[in-house]
Amino acid sequence: MTPGPVEVDPRVLRALSAPILGQFDPEFTGLMNRVMVMLRELFQTRNQWAYPVDGTSRSGIEAVLASLIEPGDKVLIPIYGRFGYLLYEIAERCGAEIIVMEREWGSVFEPDEIIAAIRQHRPAVVAMVHGETSTGRMQPVEGIGAACREAGALLVMDAVATIGGVPVRTDDWQVDAVIGGTQKCLSVPSGMAPVTYSGRAERKLQARKSVERGLWAEPRKRDAALSGLSGLSDPAELLDPSGIQSADTGIHSIHSAGSVRESVQSLVQQFSQVSFQGSIQGSSSQAPSFQAPSKSSSQGPSSKYRPFRIQSNYLDLSQLQDYWSPARLNHHTEMTSMLYGLYEGLRLVLNEGLENRFARHRLHEAALIAGLQGMGLSLYGDPGCKLPVVTCVTIPEGVDGEQVRARLLADFGIEIASSFGPLKGKIWRIGTMGYSCRKTNVLHLLGALEAVLLRSGCKLPAGAAVQAALEVYEARES
Repeated sequence: MTPGPVEVDPRVLRALSAPILGQFDPEFTGLMNRVMVMLRELFQTRNQWAYPVDGTSRSGIEAVLASLIEPGDKVLIPIYGRFGYLLYEIAERCGAEIIVMEREWGSVFEPDEIIAAIRQHRPAVVAMVHGETSTGRMQPVEGIGAACREAGALLVMDAVATIGGVPVRTDDWQVDAVIGGTQKCLSVPSGMAPVTYSGRAERKLQARKSVERGLWAEPRKRDAALSGLSGLSDPAELLDPSGIQSADTGIHSIHSAGSVRESVQSLVQQFSQVSFQGSIQGSSSQAPSFQAPSKSSSQGPSSKYRPFRIQSNYLDLSQLQDYWSPARLNHHTEMTSMLYGLYEGLRLVLNEGLENRFARHRLHEAALIAGLQGMGLSLYGDPGCKLPVVTCVTIPEGVDGEQVRARLLADFGIEIASSFGPLKGKIWRIGTMGYSCRKTNVLHLLGALEAVLLRSGCKLPAGAAVQAALEVYEARES
């Protein structure tokens, strides 16, 4: 019962063992399409783009930030725990000019504080954590998205810990990009990071778009196009048709010459804004070196800013969305088994119903809190902003927190977590997420923790914890 990874639903485990399909098999591309539909419902959005990035949750965070942040962009990051600093770390590596707001761990910001900072600094991107598992707090976001729209900023939200456990209202909150995680409230193994992003975010991606050299029929013409020197009469000739997949038939095909020409002409126009040096001669594989323009540089009164190309290939959302589009422009080999697991996990979430699922998480949180307080333990942090799926407990004075965790695992088969940085060794973190969030787990944990603490010399009212939790459950059933 950690804040992740959590127990995987047995039905998801069974789905993971299904036979492998080819990534362009029509059965598999149909599954990809169904996953996108279900992710839109999960994220509560009508965005066109909602799909998983292959990799852990951090890969989704990095894909979104690397794709939306250009060197020199102002990025506002409100930090109230460890994972706000992760956003800082990634944005810094993207070359951002970072504006930090910090709050003491265990609390969050008032939305008006963040809104005031947006209006003062007018950043290009605001990046924030929705549910901070390191402190067990949840940041209110109402009004922040609207302020970002007014200021022309993109709002990015890390919802890794909250998606599937508490409401994430992407459209209502006007969030431009949201990153989820599979290993927490969705009860799917770690290995995929569902993301969704708005048309506003997509426009920035498209301005930085590039297509891999190996997908072009004639790479030398592609390089000329990128440097604005091509003069090609038919840009559709640039793309190798074998790189375009049919979502309906699963075979190599071009949907129509007209549609491909339109797509490639658009790409060439975008590419012509980016400067490259070098050329490919003969069979040499040497790639041109990218010369990134400076935002502050000026090349005369008629000069126009040219966007930086997205610096990551694997985490380039502009290429990933082509892979998930009907064109199926090849990017990487999809994680077949993980997609089976994600599909089944999403099916279970939506069959339960989002509101029912959120209510289930609140019920077991309430029972857990009642039990912990019933045995005399103190909860950590401001209760007004508690994250419903993570409960933080102050380690009693004189108790070795790590020894308690070890005995819980060895004697009862229960794992809870410590924390990070200034909270390491000071609190325990207990997750009630997804498939792990159920009555038997809560009662088992309370009885086991009470037993271990009693054997560690703590003076506790024996039996009170489980009784307090049972009262919560019985009140719900009556």
